[in-house]
Amino acid sequence: MKPPKTEHLQIRVSPSQKLAIKQQAERARMSMSEWILARVVPPSRVIFQSGVEELAGSDEPSYAFAELLEALGAMSAEEFESAVAEPPGALLDAYWHNYLTATVEHAAAAKGAKAPSWTRDVPPLDEPVFGSSLESLRLHLLVSSPPAFAARNIFIDASVGGRV
Repeated sequence: MKPPKTEHLQIRVSPSQKLAIKQQAERARMSMSEWILARVVPPSRVIFQSGVEELAGSDEPSYAFAELLEALGAMSAEEFESAVAEPPGALLDAYWHNYLTATVEHAAAAKGAKAPSWTRDVPPLDEPVFGSSLESLRLHLLVSSPPAFAARNIFIDASVGGRV
């Protein structure tokens, strides 16, 4: 669902710039406004930030995160890089911030994409968190956890594209 448009923005361009924008928008079968906005705020970035907002405000964060994983998993490397270029706009607790960050790092590696620089600014969790409360699984999780998650002190057995 697209957010309602409530603001107005006017820019000045030369006649040749306007013609170039118009032609490119027509080739893309978009209005000039849609074409410009798609470059300034790519749809993939809106999807990512909206997913993070859902995660931050959810009573069931694992469900909100699953939806975000689906969206990220379906993106090409280029779309993914664009989507996660900016840090999350919503405030997440330390666990979900690290889980999201590890997911972005892991997905970037899997897609052959570049991980965004903001991920380096997220400090790892102070205490380890395991994806299962079963003591007998801890060794397995310590060994099997993807590197991006282990580096953040999160020990799981699946991530983008996988399910536990």
